[in-house]
Amino acid sequence: MPGLALLALLALLLSGCAPARAYFAEERWSPESPLLAPRLFLALICRNAEHSLPYFLGTIERLNYPKERMALWVATDHNKDNTTAILLDWLVKMQTLYHNVEWRPKEEPQHYRNEDGPKQWTDLRYEHVMKLRQVAMDSAREMWADYFMLADCDNLLTNPDVLWKLMQENKTIVAPMLESRAAYSNFWCGMTYQGYYKRTPAYIPIRKQLRKGCFAVPMVHSTFLIDLRKEASRQLAFHPPHPEYSWAFDDIIVFAFSAQMADVQMFVCNKETYGYFPVPLRSHNTLQDEADSFLHSLLDVNARNPPVMPSKYIRVPRKQSDKLGFDEVFMINLQRRSDRRERMMRALIEQGIECKVIAAVDGKATNISEINSMGIHMLPGYNDPYHGRPLTKGELGCFLSHYNIWKEVVERRLHTSLVIEDDLRFEIFFKRRLMNLMREVKDEGLDWDLIYIGRKRMQVDHPEKAVPNIHNLVEADYSYWTLGYMISLQGAKKLLKAEPLKRILPVDEFLPIMYNKHPVPAYMEEFETRDLKAFSAEPLLVYPTHYTGDQGYISDTETSTVWDNDKVRTDWDRARSGKTGEQAEISTEAQNSDVLQSALDSTARDEL
Repeated sequence: MPGLALLALLALLLSGCAPARAYFAEERWSPESPLLAPRLFLALICRNAEHSLPYFLGTIERLNYPKERMALWVATDHNKDNTTAILLDWLVKMQTLYHNVEWRPKEEPQHYRNEDGPKQWTDLRYEHVMKLRQVAMDSAREMWADYFMLADCDNLLTNPDVLWKLMQENKTIVAPMLESRAAYSNFWCGMTYQGYYKRTPAYIPIRKQLRKGCFAVPMVHSTFLIDLRKEASRQLAFHPPHPEYSWAFDDIIVFAFSAQMADVQMFVCNKETYGYFPVPLRSHNTLQDEADSFLHSLLDVNARNPPVMPSKYIRVPRKQSDKLGFDEVFMINLQRRSDRRERMMRALIEQGIECKVIAAVDGKATNISEINSMGIHMLPGYNDPYHGRPLTKGELGCFLSHYNIWKEVVERRLHTSLVIEDDLRFEIFFKRRLMNLMREVKDEGLDWDLIYIGRKRMQVDHPEKAVPNIHNLVEADYSYWTLGYMISLQGAKKLLKAEPLKRILPVDEFLPIMYNKHPVPAYMEEFETRDLKAFSAEPLLVYPTHYTGDQGYISDTETSTVWDNDKVRTDWDRARSGKTGEQAEISTEAQNSDVLQSALDSTARDEL
């Protein structure tokens, strides 16, 4: 049997090639353990950040990175608020979790010499920040850290894997692209020969993630990672400026020049959503403006994402709530949409707004006998102007929800009320801008019935008439949506007196009829008295959280069944929807350019 003997010998030889448990007990071994995470040095320089620290530090705590491989370097100075105490309290509770913590506070002075306000950047302030960053990077090098990271104290790093994602890019300097309420982000695509920002066609496709990747750019700022293992990183410096530097004395430009001189390319990555930050304010703005701006960033994140929670080690005081000067604030919510209710209640609490939740009428749950018992009949000849279909059960429920509020306004004799739906997002400085508007309306003695604060302007051929002596107010033309509006007692009486249930149509078609601005004369002829005095905030103060085609968009009004027949579905082609999409572009000639603008408007405008 020579063949069998040969096979046995071959098997014995092959078995010697596999990992053996060992011939002798002393030769046994275990598989190699994984590498430790790279050593990360995180530098935080905070000033007047009391409003943002609970949420910023919460995102730092939740980073998916071993804290024992991280060192924290924290500096704060020139504060007029409680920043120092919050940071110290947090560091005391967290210091045992991190490899090392260095604390560099400075209580006095509270402002820089020749500083007009806390948002002004003087040369002294630029120099001080550059020196602090240099000291932090020198400390990281002395500690033999593998990576050095800077993060501004109002940047919300909501992606817990952001550190690993950036490290995987293997770049000397790399930043996670941060989202904001505007086109603004933490990178530039172009730079002039004098070191200033330059608009380029490459910026918007990256900012809007039409192009995804990791892109070479001349400037990153706010939050970025430096790989100290790279040889060229030794030449990087925040201070002093490079001997050949002659550009503006600005911390981010000085560092970008240093990177150029070291032949180090900066990169920004937008492969995922990594975090959010507020648009920077101007030198004349106040700390309250900054707090409100950060709050808006926080609400914007929460509108489409799981809420950003504060640090579990920092107590966030509950804000005092009020009704903005209205007799009542109504928030309409379907009971089965608890997700929307929870999000809206959180947003209102954050802004210090007290409201009464109104259980919306669920049109999908109504049957024909209930409809008949309420004496409801559809407006003769009504067809949806975009889809050629009759009223849906969802639209019926929406109308009845608003109708019930109008009845409550009259029954309780509420002179002014605010009505909001549960699928909106608030504009920056919402509370102050709304209260300022209502104060001017009252001071001018304006006779009004309804004022939109959120709508879709459908008449886009010519401008609406500005209201004299009142900032941010126009006479409303044909509009859609009932996202948010103010209603007076006399306005509610007019709407009820029209007996709309006898000839019902969608509520956002009914309102323009009542102020005599509907484009279909046949619909208006059904209502003899059309004297509702309707106006609109300009610019608007609330917008939808989602538009048609957006990920997560759900319509509770349009995707249902015909109002009197459960067997007829009304799902529609969302790509062609004119009603639920974004506002149509308004030509230059049709812009409401004559409206008086308030000081807060310039701050709220989008900017790069």
